[in-house]
Amino acid sequence: MGAPSPLAYIGLGSNLESPIEQVREALTELARLPLSRLVAASSLYASRPVGPQDQPDFINAVAALETRLSPLALLDQLQALEQQHRRRRQRHWGPRTLDLDLLLYANDHINSPRLRVPHPQMTARAFVLLPLAEIAPSLDLLQQPLSIWLERVENQGLERLPNA
Repeated sequence: MGAPSPLAYIGLGSNLESPIEQVREALTELARLPLSRLVAASSLYASRPVGPQDQPDFINAVAALETRLSPLALLDQLQALEQQHRRRRQRHWGPRTLDLDLLLYANDHINSPRLRVPHPQMTARAFVLLPLAEIAPSLDLLQQPLSIWLERVENQGLERLPNA
């Protein structure tokens, strides 16, 4: 039997065109990616936008994916899914139908023009850390337990959605 596939964590977010449905559909699509298997998905959370406040609140989640895709091949797949959801990059931190961020890929540290892993802002964002802790509570992040990072962020207005 071969070595296990690397585990990647994906952050999902949407605040346009039925955001709950956008995130649910994206989770289904992640489960269909080639050479990959969805192994966990967090609850859905509502959060205030980061950056410009003149936009709707976001729906967020985090998924764990076993994958044999390379980090850049996985990024290509995630960006293709964003395009299928008609994502438009009109302004930094602006509204979007779907945002998929590669948060972690195994224990890799990647710093390339296209991809930075671990995701550079994830340790400051409750909408990433809380759902991540839900599906991977014993995870170490940047050589510290995830619980330490959680203690450092405020709730930031994050609200877990019931039965969503």
